[in-house]
Amino acid sequence: MTTANPTANFSNDVTDRPGKIRNRALWTLQILLGLFFIIASGGPKLVMPNALTDNAPENLTIPLGLLIFIGVVEVAGGIGLMVPRLSALAAAGLSVLTVLAAGTQAFLADKPLMGIFPLVLAAIFAWIAYQRRATITDLRNSLS
Repeated sequence: MTTANPTANFSNDVTDRPGKIRNRALWTLQILLGLFFIIASGGPKLVMPNALTDNAPENLTIPLGLLIFIGVVEVAGGIGLMVPRLSALAAAGLSVLTVLAAGTQAFLADKPLMGIFPLVLAAIFAWIAYQRRATITDLRNSLS
């Protein structure tokens, strides 16, 4: 009589990679979000930061240096989403950034409904980071 090993059919979660269709959907989403963060979100913060600070609501004053830093982080995250080895780390970083953006909208700008979009983005980025988690292990192994 043989005993069944209940974990025999389960593979290691770290080495699981998305299937072909999911992989294509992830790359499409990553490229679209990466371009959005480079062109529409981070780019304007780097190209015209003074115009953004001049048009900001009176209850949301962000120092110019912080605005430029956020722009650099968004552009770097957008580029990282499109680099296969960095996609999971970029998605995780952008997830944190968008949660902080939602908190800024809700608590500093007193516009909690404006925080919904960044929270949706944070969930999407967390899902991308989870799906691409094997790249983090690959990157760690190649660096050690």
